[in-house]
Amino acid sequence: MPGLIRGVARTAVVAGTATAVSNRVSRRQAGRWAEQDQSQANQQQQYAQPQNAPPQEYAQPSPSTDADMAPKIAQLKQLADLRDQGVLTDAEFEAQKSRLLGS
Repeated sequence: MPGLIRGVARTAVVAGTATAVSNRVSRRQAGRWAEQDQSQANQQQQYAQPQNAPPQEYAQPSPSTDADMAPKIAQLKQLADLRDQGVLTDAEFEAQKSRLLGS
């Protein structure tokens, strides 16, 4: 009987050690992948940024433009909500949006 208990205990120790090592390797590899993903995201963000700044007249809309657009944006959001709820079809949504934007 002592030999059986010793064998079971040894198996438990080996299995526990293997599990611990496997988990540590998995965590380390996941950390490396996360670092790679982060560095790739940083590189893509650098390429996405424009090299030249836009002229000042185009950089920010004038305050009057913001005030004029606020009601239109609210109405567009309401139309989108109605479309998402199924009250409006896509065609009706597009018609109302073009009417609202004047195009």
